[in-house]
Amino acid sequence: MKKGPFRGSGCASAGSAAPVNDSTRRAANPRTPEPLNETWMRAALREAEKGAAVGEIPVGAVVISPEGKILARAHNRSVTANDPTAHAEILALRAAARKAGNYRLTGCRLVVTLEPCPMCAGAAVVARVEEIIYGTPDPKGGAVSTLYRIASDPRLNHRAAVTPGVLAEECVALLTSFFRSRRKG
Repeated sequence: MKKGPFRGSGCASAGSAAPVNDSTRRAANPRTPEPLNETWMRAALREAEKGAAVGEIPVGAVVISPEGKILARAHNRSVTANDPTAHAEILALRAAARKAGNYRLTGCRLVVTLEPCPMCAGAAVVARVEEIIYGTPDPKGGAVSTLYRIASDPRLNHRAAVTPGVLAEECVALLTSFFRSRRKG
C-alpha cells in the first residue's frame, strides 16, 4: 500500500475516535474555527453553482487537508456522467485520495453543502475523515444527522465529528432556486 502525506500527521488513529453527537461535537473537535468552516463552505457553494449551471442538483464538496488547505473539490455529476455514484462527496474524496496517495484521509475534513446520503457518509467513514461539515440537512436522505447517524455509529470502526448548519441559508437557497426553476421549466 502506498503511503500518503497524512500518515503520522499526529491525528488520532482510525479506531480511537469516540462517538460524537451534536452536544459533544465541539469538545471532540475544538480546533475548527467557525470562520474557516464558512470559508470552506463558500468553496463548496461555488462547486454547487458549477453543478447547477450544467443541470446537476447543486451540491458541492471540498476536502480539507490536515493543514487546512483545500485538497480536492467537486460538484454532483450523476446526470452528466450517467453515474449514480458521482455525488460531489464521492468525487471529492476520490480526488483527495489520489492526491494523498492513500485512501485513508486521516485528519481531513469533508465539507459539503447538503447533508451526505448513506453512500457518501459511508465513504467518508471508510476514508476516515476527521469531520463532516455540512450546510443544510436532507430530510429525505440525510445520513449523518437526519435519518441516520452513520458517521457517529459506534458499531463502525471509525467515527467522524459532525458539524451541521454552516451557511445553511445559502445552501438551502441554492437548492430551492434550482428546484423552483426546474418546476417552472
